[in-house]
Amino acid sequence: MKTNKISIIGSGFVGSTSAFAIIDTGLASDIVLVDINREKAEAEAMDLSHGAAFVKTVNVIAGTIEDTHDSDLIIITAGIGPKPGESRLDILNKNIPVFKDIVPKLAQYSPDAILLVVSNPVDILTYITYKYSGFPANRVIGSGTVLDTSRFKSILSKQFDIDARNIHAYIIGEHGDSEIATWSLTKIAGMSVDEYCLTANKNCGDEFKEEIDHEVKHAAYEIINRKGYTNYAVALAVRKISEALLDDEQSILTVSGLLNGECGISDVYMAMPCIVGRNGIRKILPIPLSEKELNQLNDSAKLLKNIIKESNLDI
Repeated sequence: MKTNKISIIGSGFVGSTSAFAIIDTGLASDIVLVDINREKAEAEAMDLSHGAAFVKTVNVIAGTIEDTHDSDLIIITAGIGPKPGESRLDILNKNIPVFKDIVPKLAQYSPDAILLVVSNPVDILTYITYKYSGFPANRVIGSGTVLDTSRFKSILSKQFDIDARNIHAYIIGEHGDSEIATWSLTKIAGMSVDEYCLTANKNCGDEFKEEIDHEVKHAAYEIINRKGYTNYAVALAVRKISEALLDDEQSILTVSGLLNGECGISDVYMAMPCIVGRNGIRKILPIPLSEKELNQLNDSAKLLKNIIKESNLDI
C-alpha cells in the first residue's frame, strides 16, 4: 500500500474533482481537504469516503492548515475566481492576500512537500508561491499547460481520426491567451503535421492551424459559458501530474517551472516540457523552437513579468 499524504487546499469544483480522480488511482493513503467553507469540505470528504468499498484504502478527512502537516504533496486550488470583465491583474490582486496567508503556513507544516499550484492565473500564482514558501524552485510547480496540451492533442485526434495518445505535441508559455502551440515539434507517427496531412489527404495550411490554436485557447471559455466552470479534464491533469511526482515517473509534462536562462528567459514561471519525478522538476528541457515560436514565447514571458510588476506583490 502506498503511504502518500496529499493535501488539497480548496474544495470547490476543481479541488473536489481532483480528490476523486486521485482516490480512483490508489495513489494516496491519506487525503486532507481544506476549505474556508468547512462544511463544504466536510461534505466532500464524507461523500468521497462513502466509496471506500470500491477503491484502495484511503483516509479522507476535512481539516485545517495544521492538519496538512507532513504532506508529501500539497495541491492548491483555492482562490477567488474572476467576475465578468475582470482582467488577470484584477484576479491576481484579489488572490495575492490569500496566497500570502496560506503558503507560508503550508511550508511550515510540510517543509519537505511538493507544492502544486492549480489556481489561476497559475503561472503568476506559482511564482508567488515560490517566493512566499522559500522552497527550492524544483518543488514549487504549476499545473501549467498540461491540460492545454491534452486539449491540443484531443482536437488534433478528432481532425485526423486517430488516438490522441499517439500524437506528440506541446502547448507552452502562459496558461492563457498568450500560450503557444509548438507546431514545429508536433509529430504523428514520426511525421510532422504537414507530412502527415499529405498521407491523410488533408489541407493543413495556416488557416487550419490558426483555427486549432483558437479552439485550444478558447476551450475553457466555451465550457464556462455553458456550465459555469471547468473541472473534469483539469482534475485528470492534476491526477497525471500527481502520479508523475509521487510515483517518480520521470514523465515529460508541460508544467509551469521557474526558467533560468532557457530560451533566453529568466525569473518567470512558464510552461515548458519538464522531466517530472519524486523531487519535482528534474529538468526544464531546452526544446528547439522555430523563430516564430521563440518570439511568441518571449512575448508571453514579457506579458507575465509585466503583470507581476503591476501587481501589489510584496516579496
